[in-house]
Amino acid sequence: MALRTKVLFLCIGNACRSQMAEAIAKHAASDVIDPSSAGLIALGEIPGPTIAVLTERGISIEGQHSKTLRPKDLSAADLVVNMTGRAGSAIFTEPAPPFEDWDVGDPYGFNLGVYREIRDKIEARIEILARRLREQVDSPGTP
Repeated sequence: MALRTKVLFLCIGNACRSQMAEAIAKHAASDVIDPSSAGLIALGEIPGPTIAVLTERGISIEGQHSKTLRPKDLSAADLVVNMTGRAGSAIFTEPAPPFEDWDVGDPYGFNLGVYREIRDKIEARIEILARRLREQVDSPGTP
């Protein structure tokens, strides 16, 4: 079995972007990604449009809930995907795992079309990340 990278998807409220990313990664890349998600300040719910655009793709969000980032979430991650819209270097002041900044926009409060666009951006980024991780497993020791 391939090694799975623990990826923490982070956004502001853990309601839209990071929830989409966690669900998409579970659905499309569970062979190489062990996903989780959190928000800087949890909204406390996952809005209907987030669930709707995932359901359109046959992706379940079952078992997921909006939660605030905790220090142990960071320490458990091999990689943090930062989708807050702020530079990771401005967020992570203490030693943190490697991170990537993904500028995908924020759909909160917009219509389903915007949610779909952002879902599609996240889906494409996860596909690229999964491909990169699969290549690392296939070619260990190669950067």
